[in-house]
Amino acid sequence: MSEAPTHSVAVAGVVVDAAGRVLVVQRRDNGRWEAPGGVLELGETFEQGVRREVEEETGVDVEVQRLTGVYKNIERGVVALVFRCRPIDGTPRETDESQQVEWLTIAQVRERLIPAFAVRIEDALHDGVSVRVHDGVNVVDASN
Repeated sequence: MSEAPTHSVAVAGVVVDAAGRVLVVQRRDNGRWEAPGGVLELGETFEQGVRREVEEETGVDVEVQRLTGVYKNIERGVVALVFRCRPIDGTPRETDESQQVEWLTIAQVRERLIPAFAVRIEDALHDGVSVRVHDGVNVVDASN
């Protein structure tokens, strides 16, 4: 008999400032650059999770605007819901979870982030909701 699949649900915030730059973090645990986010906790809504994760990782409080994408890491069984946000308070700073926090242009995002995470930011800058599957590094199936 096979085991039931196990997935975790993560949320991330693509925070876009008035100049069109996006807020990204360099994670302490693996050194990768990503939009701030993490595992959704039991008992919290998607928006609460996004606001908590962005604040914990960047020091910035945000308004969650809309869902922009659903992404599945097929290697790890993680489903991530990504939301576009706008900053409303706070100054970006390093935290226990992020060793660097920076505002980047989309060109800089493409240079620094691996494809599976850069596409989340690119999708958040367009209308609609994208649904994609990746292997932890590269998108392996795209619906758009």
